[in-house]
Amino acid sequence: MANLLKTECWTLVLSPETKCHACQTKRQHAMPPPRDTTCHAPHTGEGRSTPIELLGGEASELIMYARPQREDNWTATTQFILLGFPTQPEIQLLLFSLFLIAYLLTLLENFMIIVAIHSDGQLHKPMYFFLSHLSFLEMWYVTVISPKMLVDFLSHDKSISFAGCMTQLYFFVTFVCTEYILLAVMAFDRYVAICNPLRYPAIMSNQLCSILAGGCWICGLMTAMIKMVFIARLHYCGMPHINHYFCDISPLLNVSCEDSSQAELVDFFLALMVIAVPLCVVVASYAAIIATILRIPSAQGRYKAFSTCASHLTVVTLFYSTTLFTYARPKLMYAYNSNKVVSVLYTVIVPLLNPVIYCLRNREVKVALKKTILCRAGGNGEDRASHA
Repeated sequence: MANLLKTECWTLVLSPETKCHACQTKRQHAMPPPRDTTCHAPHTGEGRSTPIELLGGEASELIMYARPQREDNWTATTQFILLGFPTQPEIQLLLFSLFLIAYLLTLLENFMIIVAIHSDGQLHKPMYFFLSHLSFLEMWYVTVISPKMLVDFLSHDKSISFAGCMTQLYFFVTFVCTEYILLAVMAFDRYVAICNPLRYPAIMSNQLCSILAGGCWICGLMTAMIKMVFIARLHYCGMPHINHYFCDISPLLNVSCEDSSQAELVDFFLALMVIAVPLCVVVASYAAIIATILRIPSAQGRYKAFSTCASHLTVVTLFYSTTLFTYARPKLMYAYNSNKVVSVLYTVIVPLLNPVIYCLRNREVKVALKKTILCRAGGNGEDRASHA
């Protein structure tokens, strides 16, 4: 019996005329005490049973429930362990080299696109304005995840603090949600350019472009904030081991010590809004674009019209196909071992390929990049000559 007792207090539900003041202990499991006028629970002060005198002896009913007044006894989690890619040290070093090269190339490619767009007046158009935002977004998108992942490849300590994990998750969700909406805005821009070419400059004004770009960022920030309110409040026991290489929604829902159905429901609803609505905009825009292109009489005209949106369509297909199923049902997706492989696709491979796709399929971007590289190389040569 001793192991069933805790040094808290019994909750005695009595008739209105009777009250107990002396009992100071409770049982961990609800077991009704004997039906008499004495509480035999041991007291911490004396270490033995003490009779309890009940006030109001004429009480007709005495109902005593051993209902413990339980308080949350969760152990506050201060750290998580990211299991990452558990392999042999040689393979860890190889993965470190590959992911480091991918990360640096992603930063370089997107930075060059931003510089080329801002330095070339021919690219001061709405399509390239949104492309510069996409490149800026993806630079931070990979920076949220890759540095910690690279450190874990070389370190035995794969822990991450609770605050660090939540911060990483917040910014990652912000950038993912922003990219969903930004890709939909870029699809709308292509729809106006191809289906209403004469009204395109008037519709896609600088003011509207700024509002649309700012709206993408605000929606991403607000969506991530709402998700974090429900995920950060979950209780995690001890030091949870996360079978992932970064703090994502699905692993955090699965390692929670309590029922996470409410957080999962909110996450599912927000994912439905952030993924489904932009996807509908993309599908509707390209349906109208394809219908318009098919009405162009010449093959050369159809090719020219389609080439202006081929890069964006490829990027949309890559990004949506790799993230759609992961964030539609995050907790279910975590049950599969392929989760980390899919995550690598949209956190490393897709950001690396996006600038390449835009450069290969877009002649104006290629020309601007060549000008930027040549100008910088020429400027450096002139500076060296002047110093000589």
